[in-house]
Amino acid sequence: MSLVFVDRFPSEAEIEMFRLILSTYQDGSGMLKRKDHTLPGWRDFERAVAATFAGKNLESKWIYDVILGPPDNKVYYGISCKMRGTLREVERRGRATIELSNAAGEFWDSLKEEAVTQDNFHDHPEIVGATLIEVVDRWHQNVGIGTGGIIDNSKSFFLSLQWEERSGRYQLFQYPIDLPSPENLRWESSGRRVTGYDDTGILVEWYGLSGGQLKYYPLITSAIWQSSVFCLEPLPDHLEHGLQHKAALYFPDLWEKTRE
Repeated sequence: MSLVFVDRFPSEAEIEMFRLILSTYQDGSGMLKRKDHTLPGWRDFERAVAATFAGKNLESKWIYDVILGPPDNKVYYGISCKMRGTLREVERRGRATIELSNAAGEFWDSLKEEAVTQDNFHDHPEIVGATLIEVVDRWHQNVGIGTGGIIDNSKSFFLSLQWEERSGRYQLFQYPIDLPSPENLRWESSGRRVTGYDDTGILVEWYGLSGGQLKYYPLITSAIWQSSVFCLEPLPDHLEHGLQHKAALYFPDLWEKTRE
């Protein structure tokens, strides 16, 4: 049994299935509320990934959002699903936007072990960068088969859905779960952030004093795979509100009695 993303890239039919499933969240069930409809949000993205690619959606704060693997297998592959409304930036800068974490407390705890505090972190950007990447790598290692976990990290990955609301365009990108070695980056500190640069621009950015967000900007040329740009399928004009439609579909006889 070949696993999509792990053993092969998604087929055109699978991507079309994903697009159609994601489109259903326009019916009032999507996380993002708009004036007369809804749009899919990050949780809807995770559910659509699991439904399309035969994965298990964990619906938790675990390090991976969806896992792939046969039901009788003791080894799984993890998908860390990331959704950002930055497709225009992707096209302009040639980099995706992945928010890795906002675990400020855990980051600062690890930095304090290196004698780095909120008062002096500006003086030690290299130590900060190396520590942040080490923390993220440790999260993956702790659930990996090498430490008694169930995840094969070697083929686990980030799946990033970049979108742009005005045009309604979406695009998927697959990236390795392993972050670049901090020694290969140039680290600087300014204002409220610490920034790691590769040869062409900003690759990692951490806002330690304002939310603790750790952001990752991998080049689209470094993606393992990427889909074509797509738009959601418009819903039929005659469609009832999504929840009502599903109730009528699942329980037709009982639903009809409520209309009498």
